[in-house]
Amino acid sequence: MKRIQLVLGLVLMAGCAVPGSRSEPAPADQPWMNRSLPPGRRAALLVQRMTLDEKISQIHMMDVRNHPREVTGLARLGIPPFKVTNGPLGAGPGDSRRPEPATALPSALALAASWDPALAREFGDVAGQEVADRGEDVIEGPGLNIARVPQNGRNFEYFGEDPFLSGRMGVAEVRAIQQQRVIAEVKHFAANNQENHRKTINEIIDERTLRELYLPAFEAAVKEGDAGAVMAAYPSVNGEFCSENTHLLRDILRDDWGFEGFVQSDYTGTTNGLRAARAGLDLAMKPDHYSDEVKAAVTSGQIPETCIDAMVTRRFTEMFRFGLFDQARKTEAIPAAKDGAIARAIAGECAVLLKNDHTTLPLDANVTHSIAVIGPFAGAAVTGGGGSSAVKPLYTVGPVDGIRRRAGAKVVVTFDSGTNAAAAAAIAKSAEVALVMVGNRDSEGRDRPNLSLPNNQDALISAVAAANPRTIVILKTGGAVLMPWLDQVPAVLEVWYPGEEDGNVVADLLFGDVNPGGKLPLTFPTTGSEVPASTPEQYPGVNGSAVYSEKLLVGYRWYDAHNVEPLFPFGYGLSYTTFKVDKLSVSRFSDKTGVRLAFNVVNTGSRAGAEVVQVYVAAPPDAGEPPKQLKGFAKIKLKPGEKRRVTIALDRRAFSIWDTSAGHWVLAPGQHQILVGTSSRDLPLRSTVTIPPSPAISAQMPKAQP
Repeated sequence: MKRIQLVLGLVLMAGCAVPGSRSEPAPADQPWMNRSLPPGRRAALLVQRMTLDEKISQIHMMDVRNHPREVTGLARLGIPPFKVTNGPLGAGPGDSRRPEPATALPSALALAASWDPALAREFGDVAGQEVADRGEDVIEGPGLNIARVPQNGRNFEYFGEDPFLSGRMGVAEVRAIQQQRVIAEVKHFAANNQENHRKTINEIIDERTLRELYLPAFEAAVKEGDAGAVMAAYPSVNGEFCSENTHLLRDILRDDWGFEGFVQSDYTGTTNGLRAARAGLDLAMKPDHYSDEVKAAVTSGQIPETCIDAMVTRRFTEMFRFGLFDQARKTEAIPAAKDGAIARAIAGECAVLLKNDHTTLPLDANVTHSIAVIGPFAGAAVTGGGGSSAVKPLYTVGPVDGIRRRAGAKVVVTFDSGTNAAAAAAIAKSAEVALVMVGNRDSEGRDRPNLSLPNNQDALISAVAAANPRTIVILKTGGAVLMPWLDQVPAVLEVWYPGEEDGNVVADLLFGDVNPGGKLPLTFPTTGSEVPASTPEQYPGVNGSAVYSEKLLVGYRWYDAHNVEPLFPFGYGLSYTTFKVDKLSVSRFSDKTGVRLAFNVVNTGSRAGAEVVQVYVAAPPDAGEPPKQLKGFAKIKLKPGEKRRVTIALDRRAFSIWDTSAGHWVLAPGQHQILVGTSSRDLPLRSTVTIPPSPAISAQMPKAQP
């Protein structure tokens, strides 16, 4: 879909290359307000009427009290203020000094654990509508970075360790947000994979690794999701800051992918106005470097004014596309109860049942008389991690309140914060069931020092488990953690950061009102040393550089390649029921349609539930790929005894590799294995597909259709 028409194309072709004359002034009747004109034409007409000072005012936010993420309006030209708010866990605070409340949805990593793009659409519907209700125009999200290291403090903001899963969830969320007339701004482009030294680290990444691992989710969001904006990341990639990186912003984002929206910096993410403008950064979050510095560069002839024209035109085109000039935002009260109910339903679908020996779960309130609720994450709702994504919740439901309400008056529910392990153990011993709620509080701006639960929580779990054999651990984490106590407890439930409805979500799961159907979107290692980036050179970096020497072997790819058994593998998750997959059939490869495979999924248990069936492809050995990679999945909800025939299509990209010398995707000829099952380590169904030799066949991802 070509949003930018010929007139805008002429402006953009002029770009930052050489100084040139501007078009004649537009008539005084503001022809850009003619709604029958395409957005690109309207934007170009508007920019023609602007002075240089007016243009400069439009390439940076004000960053002042009460207007921290806002570009000033220009009444003379009918340009409205342009308001941006944080993401990606819902409608973020906007102004951290006076945060605007909204529904605290579950974390993005939790959403990824649902493996359900339909839920990502519901998530995006709520987030986008609440941004609109508050009178804002852009949400900074979703986050699409890959969980390269489990210590990353922002993994909870992203969709896990796999680019295919991230892309499917990201596309669904972007489309839903933008249906609410709000611009989705995918971030952080690109390879924002650690918080330690995030503003200075130089990441050394080869082109194939970039293209196959760290960029596909962004590519999908741009081409299939038609995202209106992209946020440039803080770090440097191969020697250039992302906000000044011509290879990322021009060669890949605009030239290769055809991105037509605007690129925004992260906060303080602009270090040199001249280099950023030349690379293609359209909007800075602070005036620094993008006000007087850029104006001086224009007036001195270092960059042409047409470069500024292109920057402003790209953003105005999106504003016209989303109707921001034509229809003023009308603030509305957020429907707290309605959106809270959606948040609760989403969070329940995100939980991953990691262990359930002796069918310890679900609990039965009719036969359970006493429950001890213990731990530092049992006293209040965990609405998210720290940093700019932290949503100020409209309300919260605490875990003890949720459990008491669901258990009923006949069940005695006691609470202990777990500060004193001996006291907690005594309370646990006096109850029939002990629920230990533990976790961490990951945050933007810092990585975890290690993967252990902080503040002696491991010792707390062991003490409670020794006192009560029916100890159930409920994890509320921003990512993977170590579990030295795993053999001491019969059941473990990971609920991530469940959001404002925490207490109700946990109660729904514990008592079986919701059957956990989530799967891990990242690998849980057995030890802190058995991780892909295990040397200082890889992470956190040496002498200012982090070398991605593991290349494509990130997450489950590394565990598979090195035959390392993780604590819990990527894609793993149990249920209160059981499932069986069988009778796989695979079509021959078609140059036009790829491959279609079909198989049966049967609920062999006694409860309704959902299974996530996963399809992995193992490329021929000489292709130089990881042992296998996720290329398809489907979440299937079935009643007891129900069987369904499921069909999944694998396109050409599923059998392709990035050819660095050719500069594009090519099909890898030879025999590819098709592996189907319910986790990356449980793949009972297998077949093969042969790709015939074909010189330099491109396998580009299709562009979004209008």
